[in-house]
Amino acid sequence: SSFQQTPEELRTEAEKTMHYVEEVVFKETYDMVVLDELCYALSQGALPLQRVLNLLRKKPRPLELILTGRSAPQELIEQADLVTEMRQVKHPFEKGIKSRKGIEY
Repeated sequence: SSFQQTPEELRTEAEKTMHYVEEVVFKETYDMVVLDELCYALSQGALPLQRVLNLLRKKPRPLELILTGRSAPQELIEQADLVTEMRQVKHPFEKGIKSRKGIEY
């Protein structure tokens, strides 16, 4: 079975997650924080872009903040230090293997 969220559920989860991320980032406990699929949340309107840009501007200098996901807004690309675009070469989906809990979601 595939997992689908309504836009409202996505916004609620993204808001809770960003609140937690902001706490973690400013506690300066970690050297690296990965925000997996954050760009997707932005592209779906689940988070305000300005909030993410502010986090990037205000984060502690030594912290590596990694944002993943497709459709990164141009403003985010311009502010980032490194931007990489990946493309699929081979994937289990091509053989009919469905999304797996803990792997794809």
